[in-house]
Amino acid sequence: MLIASQMEPTYARTVYPCFDEPAMKATFNIRIIHDPSYVALSNMPAIDVSEMKDENGSIWAITTFNTSLKMSTYITAFVICDFDYVTRTERGNEIRIWARKEAVENGYVDYALNITGPIFSFLEDLLNISYPLPKTDLVALPDFEAGAMENWGLMTFQESSLMYLPSDKFTGRKAVIAITTSHEIGHQACGKQFGWFGNLVTMNWWNDLWLKEGLASYFEYLGATFVEPKLSLDKVFHDHVIQAILREDNEIGVRSLSASEDKIKGSSFLISLFDNITYNKGASITWMLSNFLTEKLFIRALNSYLRTFSFSNANQDDLWTHIQVVVDAQDEVQLPASVKKIMDSWTCQNGFPVLTLNLSTGTISQEQFLNKKNENSTDTYNNTWIVPISWMRNGSSQPLLWLDKSSKMFPEMQVSESEYDWILLNVNLSGYYRVNYDQLNLKRLARVLENDPKAVPAVSRLQLIDDVFALTQFGYIQIESALELTKYLAREDEIFVWNIVLLNLVPEILESTLKNYEVYPLLKKYLLKRMLPIYHYYAGLIRQNIDALENDYFAQVYLEKLFATACWLGLQDCLDLSSELYAKWMNSPEYNIPSLIRRTICCYGVAMGSDKEWNFAWDMYNQTNSTKEDKDILLFALSCARESWLLYSSLFANLVMEGSLPHFYRCGEEFLHDVLKVMAKFVIIDVQIQELQVFYNMTLEENEREATTALLESAKFENTERRELLMKVADWLQKNIND
Repeated sequence: MLIASQMEPTYARTVYPCFDEPAMKATFNIRIIHDPSYVALSNMPAIDVSEMKDENGSIWAITTFNTSLKMSTYITAFVICDFDYVTRTERGNEIRIWARKEAVENGYVDYALNITGPIFSFLEDLLNISYPLPKTDLVALPDFEAGAMENWGLMTFQESSLMYLPSDKFTGRKAVIAITTSHEIGHQACGKQFGWFGNLVTMNWWNDLWLKEGLASYFEYLGATFVEPKLSLDKVFHDHVIQAILREDNEIGVRSLSASEDKIKGSSFLISLFDNITYNKGASITWMLSNFLTEKLFIRALNSYLRTFSFSNANQDDLWTHIQVVVDAQDEVQLPASVKKIMDSWTCQNGFPVLTLNLSTGTISQEQFLNKKNENSTDTYNNTWIVPISWMRNGSSQPLLWLDKSSKMFPEMQVSESEYDWILLNVNLSGYYRVNYDQLNLKRLARVLENDPKAVPAVSRLQLIDDVFALTQFGYIQIESALELTKYLAREDEIFVWNIVLLNLVPEILESTLKNYEVYPLLKKYLLKRMLPIYHYYAGLIRQNIDALENDYFAQVYLEKLFATACWLGLQDCLDLSSELYAKWMNSPEYNIPSLIRRTICCYGVAMGSDKEWNFAWDMYNQTNSTKEDKDILLFALSCARESWLLYSSLFANLVMEGSLPHFYRCGEEFLHDVLKVMAKFVIIDVQIQELQVFYNMTLEENEREATTALLESAKFENTERRELLMKVADWLQKNIND
C-alpha cells in the first residue's frame, strides 16, 4: 500500500479547507495518523512520532511535522509508504532518496543520491544563495502520472525518472535522471532569494505558469550538464528543447506563452497549461534572453528580482523591471527597446517568426512562421517580434544585431560576388526563430559544408537541416533547395545531426510505404554512400568496443534510427550484424543484445531468418520474466517476418494476446478510425481508397460512415501530395546520384 499526494494545480482543496490559489501563501502545521508499520513524510522534518488507540483497540502512529515556511498550497505534500532510503548530507541539507526496499538494496537510487547534492550546490553557487530547509526527500513512486513534482522538501518522481539499473548502461537513463532531478531541484528555491522556479517566489496567477516551469526547464540543463559534463549543453538543449517546440509552435490557434488572467477558465483549463508551450517555449525564450543579455547580467538581474519577491508573488512584468534596472546600470549590452517591449513580443504573441535574408541587398524581413499550404494561414497575422540576430560571416562571429520592424536593411550583410562569402544567422540557435536564406546564400552554405563542415558549428548544422525541411514542408521553398544541403553528409560525424536528416528524409510514418515508390532505389544509393562512414564507425564499436558508447548520450538515443535506416536501405553489413547478434542470442539466451540497437537487431534478425528465428522470438515473448519493453520489442520483431504465412501467424498471435479474435470488430468507431489512419499511409492508388471504403461500409454503422469518408478523402489528398513530392525528390536524386 502507498499513499502519495499531488496538489498541483488545484487539488489541495480536496485534502483540506484552504484558499487554493498560488498567491495566497501560509505556513502549515501537518500531522498524519497512519499504520505504525509505515513511515509518513511531508514537506518539513518530523518532530514527533507517538501512538494512539482507536475505539477498536487498534494502534496507530501519529507523526507530527515542523511548521513549514510560508508557501503556496499546491506544493504541500505527504507520502505514507513502507519504503527504505539512502542518505547523505550536502552543506547541512539532509538528502534522502526513498524507494521500494529491493530497489534501495540493489543500489538503483545510488546515482540519484550522488547527483542531488552537487546539483543543489551548483545552483546555490550560481545564484549565490543557500537552501533554507533542513532536509530534502526525493521519493520514487512506482506509478505517478505527473512524472515528477517539486513539493518543497518532498519531491516525488516516477520510478523511471529516479532509478538507474545496471541494464540501463546504454539507454541514456543517466541523462534523463540528471535532467529531471535538476528540474525539480530548480523549483526548490535555493535560499531566501531564490524561487522564481517557483517555491519561494511564485507567479501571481496561473496565466504566468511559464515563470516557474520555463525557467526551471532552462536551468535543468545547466544542472544536468554540470553533474554529467560529457553532455554538451548546447547540443542537448537545442535537440531536446528548441527544435522540439519549433515543430509544434507553428499552428494557427496555438496559444501564447503568457495570457491575461481572465482567459483562465476553470481547473480543467489550468491542467491544459502544463504543456510543451509552457515548458519548452518558456525555456527557449529564457535561453534567448540569457544569450542577448549575457549570462552574467541575466543572473545578476535574477538575483535582484528574487531578493525583492522572496516568500511572495510576482508576474512577468516584475521580472522585466528588474532586468531593465540591471541593463540601465551598465554600458556593455545595449538594447533597441525596453526589456518589457522586447520580451512581451515573445511571451504575449503566439507562434514565432521566420526571418528571410536577401544577400544582394542585405535586407532581413520577418513574418509569422505558418503553413503557406494551409488555406486558413492568411496574411492577416501581422505579428512582429523584436529579434536578436547572432550571426557569422565566413566563419567569423559578428556583433549582435536587432530586427525591430517587419523589414530592415543591414549594409554589413551585403556580400561580394565571391562564392566563398557567406552569412549564417541565428548562430547555435541562440534565438527562437527559423531562417529562410535566399538561393545565393543556400548554395554558398552548401559549398561550405561540402568543403569544411566544421566551419559551421554542429548545432547550426542541425538548425540548417531542420530549417530547410520545415520551410519546404510549409511551402516557403522547394524540396530541391533542402536536398542541396545533404550532399555533404559523408563528412558529417555528429549523430544528432544525422538523426534530424533521417527524420526528414526517412520519416517513420513513410518507412513502410517508400519502398513502393521509384524514389527508393535512388534514395538507397544516395543515402548509403553518405551514411557508410558514420555507420561503420558505430558498427565497429558495437562489435569490438561497445563500452566506449557508455558516455555517448546521442549514440544511446539515436543509434537505433541510424541502424534501422541502414538495414531498411538494405546495407548488407547491417543485415549481417543483425543476423549475427540475433543468432548469438538464440545460442545463449542469457546474452543481451545491446539495448541501444536491440529493436533493429530483433526485427532484422527475424526478417533475415526463417520460422526458427520467428519461433524463438515468440518463445521469448511468452517468458514470464519478460518486461513490457521486452514484449513490445519482440512483438514488433514478429511483424518483421518477410514470409506471408509468418505475418499471418503474427497477426493471429497478436489477436490471441488481446484476448479475443473478434477484437477488431468489437472496438467501435474510435478504434477503427485509428486503424484507418494507419492503413491510409499505405494507400497509393485510388483503387485502394475504394477498397477501404467498401471495407468500412461493411464494418461501420451508417451514422459512423461520414467521418470515415472524410478521413479517406483526406488520405487521398495527402497521398497525392506525397506522390508529387516524391517525384520531385526522385528527379533531383537522379541528377545528383553520383555527386
